[in-house]
Amino acid sequence: MEENEKLETMDYEAIHEKRTDELTELLNKRDMKQLKQRMEELNEFDVAEFLAEIDDNQMPMVFRLLSKETAAEVFANFDTPEQEKIINSITDSELSGIIEELYVDDAVDMMEELPANVVKRVMRAARPETRNLINQYLRYPDNSAGSIMTSEFVDLKKYMNVKEAFARIRRIGEDKETIYICFVTSADRKLEGIVTVKDLLLADDDTVLEELMDRNVIFASTTEDQESVSEKFSDYDLMALPVVDGEGRLVGIVTVDDIIDVMEQETTEDFEKMAGILPSDKPYSRTSTVEMWKNRIPWLLFLMLSATFTSMILTSFEDMLAVQAGLVAFIPMLMGTGGNSGAQASTAVIRSLSLGDTEPRDALRVMWKEWRVSILCGLTLAVVNFFKMLLLDGLILRNDSVTVAVAATVSLSVLFIVMFAKVVGSALPILAEKLGVDPAVMANPLISTVTDAVSLLIYIYVAKIILHI
Repeated sequence: MEENEKLETMDYEAIHEKRTDELTELLNKRDMKQLKQRMEELNEFDVAEFLAEIDDNQMPMVFRLLSKETAAEVFANFDTPEQEKIINSITDSELSGIIEELYVDDAVDMMEELPANVVKRVMRAARPETRNLINQYLRYPDNSAGSIMTSEFVDLKKYMNVKEAFARIRRIGEDKETIYICFVTSADRKLEGIVTVKDLLLADDDTVLEELMDRNVIFASTTEDQESVSEKFSDYDLMALPVVDGEGRLVGIVTVDDIIDVMEQETTEDFEKMAGILPSDKPYSRTSTVEMWKNRIPWLLFLMLSATFTSMILTSFEDMLAVQAGLVAFIPMLMGTGGNSGAQASTAVIRSLSLGDTEPRDALRVMWKEWRVSILCGLTLAVVNFFKMLLLDGLILRNDSVTVAVAATVSLSVLFIVMFAKVVGSALPILAEKLGVDPAVMANPLISTVTDAVSLLIYIYVAKIILHI
């Protein structure tokens, strides 16, 4: 009683840490009976985290304490290195038991990450029907609905009544990934509708499913891209999405827990592209130094070589800049402002495109909005910069090269650079989407390179007009 009262006053992180300490203490005391009992009471994710943190030699031994059902659930929550350690430390019989308890989508995810020699052993340990099912899923294109779906769903027939439907759910539901949403199929397995357990609970026992089911079903095809699938979950607030083959037959479902992983993967991929890094399937901690080099060097080389244009512009106007040497000091600030302005616009537009809020046909509307924003931002920056140069650079730092004309040149350049950068930053991602290229590619590194060169040209020509050089 006192322990429960203490737990109520703690936040979840503190509770989690306290329970982990308890498990560690039991392990150190070698109280395996109590340790097994405590692990069976906890969420499988917390158990997986605990096992991942203990000594590599102890982990397989402690894992074996778990019941077959709990072991499979914990195994599914392991990262690939932990899964490999467990596989290498257990017998083929134990491995077979785990594989048969896993949901198919979890087994397929594991196969895609494990080394080839480990995959061969897993496939040998699996039953023939399980092996065939896994191979079928592995044949679907990467990052497609078919590759992330599971075949563990409840299917019903429209001629069943509510009582018969509940009887079937009780009979087959234990091994299904979800029973809250049931799928109504025809004799040839074609998807006809869906019905929820809530619908069944609120209906009379003799009500036929044909009267209850929703025929307006949102579904995905096996080859549909997983990003499109995630958008359907977001747009329609789904818990599960049926997946059909080319003939409209129900072959699997995608559940919300899988889509959360997809969203995380897609977001990570976009971040990497926006930072000029080739996307990787591995997390940072498991990516080797050589792999990181391979992922990063192509864009770094491209951006370094593309900066040659900036050098050529500076060389072309070297004599002019020599007349007003003070102008050179403000080049980094102008180029940085242009890059930052373009990055702001591109990030906002890329996110809008990914959420479906903006389409390529909205290009003119987006550019018009960003142009108006650029005027407001540019004027604000120009005015602040003008007085900053006169007061700080001119009066306080006593920089004799900073005159009113020079301050006006730099400030007016800021305005034009921001206007250019924001319009281009908004246009390039939309152009990429139109061409079928991932808009994230047209992000910060590329836009910064473009704006650097153009910013320098704007600056030089404004200086020629105002300063007559």
